[in-house]
Amino acid sequence: MKFLFEDESFSFEALRTACFATYGGADLGEVLVTARAIGDGDEAAWHREWKNTAGRVHELGNRSLAAGHRVSAREALLRASNYYRTAEFYLRDNPFDDPDAKELSALARDTFATAAGLMDTPVEAVAIPYADTTLPGCLFLVDDSGRPRPTVVFTSGFDSILEEAYFAVAAAALRRGYNCLAYDGPGQGAALREQRLFFRPDWESVLTPVLDHALTRQEIDPTRIALHGYSFGGLLVARAAAHEHRAAALILDDGIYSYFEATTRLIPPFLLQWMLEGRDEEAERVLSLMLPRNTALRWALRNGVWTFGADSPSDYVRRSRPYTLDGLAHQITTPALIFDPDNDATFKGEPQRLHQALTSPSTLITFPEAEGAGEHCSYGGRATLHQHLFDWLDDTLAIA
Repeated sequence: MKFLFEDESFSFEALRTACFATYGGADLGEVLVTARAIGDGDEAAWHREWKNTAGRVHELGNRSLAAGHRVSAREALLRASNYYRTAEFYLRDNPFDDPDAKELSALARDTFATAAGLMDTPVEAVAIPYADTTLPGCLFLVDDSGRPRPTVVFTSGFDSILEEAYFAVAAAALRRGYNCLAYDGPGQGAALREQRLFFRPDWESVLTPVLDHALTRQEIDPTRIALHGYSFGGLLVARAAAHEHRAAALILDDGIYSYFEATTRLIPPFLLQWMLEGRDEEAERVLSLMLPRNTALRWALRNGVWTFGADSPSDYVRRSRPYTLDGLAHQITTPALIFDPDNDATFKGEPQRLHQALTSPSTLITFPEAEGAGEHCSYGGRATLHQHLFDWLDDTLAIA
């Protein structure tokens, strides 16, 4: 689905930003005027224009807040948070030390936190005990009654942040009487940027402490917890579910059987072999010729190096090998809903592969591109996805 740009990566990320308008994360006119000032593949312009838009909308929110206009302030600050996230997206040369990357990621968090304090339903920042530290989390509650409710525990993906969870699923959950607990795990959001925690394949070591925390909350019904894996989170949650059986349902959005095999399809076979064999210098020479012409691959490798704590693209590829369900899929016992957008360029075929590998009950839903929800994570069609998700969840958890 081409959207505003010829460059496939720019088109997809612009669609991602725009589709959150459904839940207050964007305004179409703001997206259009920002995009028209950006040339295809021009990462510097992308950063500049989205930062400018985010800053302008942020100021609108601050003015409304200062004047006591709570709803207007909340709406502007939610949009600003999403735009700041978008502005930071391609800054992957040295994100730990890049002042722009650090500023934008902090602003995405801060504007969302202010907006969350202005919402009509309770939002609580939580610190989830993990190893010898804590993970940042956010608990979105239907109300302040303390009544136990069904709850979606949201695990984000390869590049998403905790704050994106509101647009991705929490807002839709709250409308239907579900709480949502979202968190940044290793490799994600503030856990990566502030604590320098990197992705790990044994995600049960992450998700089990998150569930331990969830079960301390009286607002969360322990018998009606659904685990939601978003993008790369679909693989992480599925791996965790092979060991962690306390949830009542799995939502894999999208389904992924082998992250390693799916993502390395973008790499020519001879080059992949060099990377796996440790012929890093030869691989780097070839990549230096390829990457300037391929925005998606360039970004993916740089983001992988950063989030996996790798030393080079070849090191990242080698570190990604354990991210598969080989030998684990049969251990999953929780009923699963697997989404399969039919135009998903990176994970094509992975949802069907996972569906076939599971021995537990699973439902596969394919979203045709012709109906507008065929992109990865059904960007552009999230409302359609949410309809299927929560209707299935209502039935699975037997919620009237």
